[in-house]
Amino acid sequence: MQIFQSNYLINRIGRINSLKSLLTKFYGTAFNYSSLVATDWVAQNQDSIVTVDGSWHMPNSNRDAYQEYFERRMKNARFFGIDEIKDKTIDLPHMLPAPKDFADAVGKLGISETDHVVVYDSIGIFSATRVYWTFKVFNHEKVSILNGGLPKWLAEKREIESGPIDIKAKTYKIPTINKELIRNYNDIRKNIDARSDPEKFEQVLDARPEARFTGEDPEPRPGLPSGHMPYSISVPFNSVIDPDTKCTLRKDEELIQLVKSKNIDLTKPIVLSCGSGITATILYTALEKIGAKKLAVYDGSWTEYASNEDSPIVGKK
Repeated sequence: MQIFQSNYLINRIGRINSLKSLLTKFYGTAFNYSSLVATDWVAQNQDSIVTVDGSWHMPNSNRDAYQEYFERRMKNARFFGIDEIKDKTIDLPHMLPAPKDFADAVGKLGISETDHVVVYDSIGIFSATRVYWTFKVFNHEKVSILNGGLPKWLAEKREIESGPIDIKAKTYKIPTINKELIRNYNDIRKNIDARSDPEKFEQVLDARPEARFTGEDPEPRPGLPSGHMPYSISVPFNSVIDPDTKCTLRKDEELIQLVKSKNIDLTKPIVLSCGSGITATILYTALEKIGAKKLAVYDGSWTEYASNEDSPIVGKK
């Protein structure tokens, strides 16, 4: 009897592992809604998911993300305007909107809280991560990122469309906020003061280019000093992007090696920051991919922090 049960369990585990392997092949990572998904899987499941174009470009890039979406997008994709679906009551770029505002805006895009949302952008792995993180903040369970984004999709000569799109609005239930995924200015200041207490201190990673972190290069936003927060660690966002594809994340072993080289502990809390809360979410996604669990994003990031005259800044220029 024991032999029969053992063989049964072995066979059952084998079937489960085979299923996981198959799902991993299509998803490009372990089976999980909150993950990266592969172009193959998206192509085979477009009728059961909602694709969302989360493209955004720096103001000085001379690129119009919505116009590009209108001219070339994935089939039936909706456009998530990062500079539109935000908190418009404060003078900071694309801060998180209120739950009701998020629900109203996303509902108008024809998305409900039960839909599986797959976000992509026109660069590959860039602003789509911000949209992904935003959905996660509002506890949307089924949300993924298309690894490689539109560049990989186009390189594989997959179906695209252009022009107007007919979207039937849905009701999106007003969500709650997962506060564990967000940090604010007061949190950051308290964390700096907690440096001497290992139990309370959270590692802060800065995704800006290293020359802005050190203060050698100026910030792109006029009047904002460069430099960095005390005790923060420089991890430029492009360091987690595969240098060969330029549009996908590095392999897990490469990301793990990068983390080790920076003396980052994945088992302890990590806060991601950048210029205005966009590229910090690239690090969020990369670290999540290799198993980090205690991750949060400083929503106001350097724009908010450096705008406050009382903020301590290392290498200020």
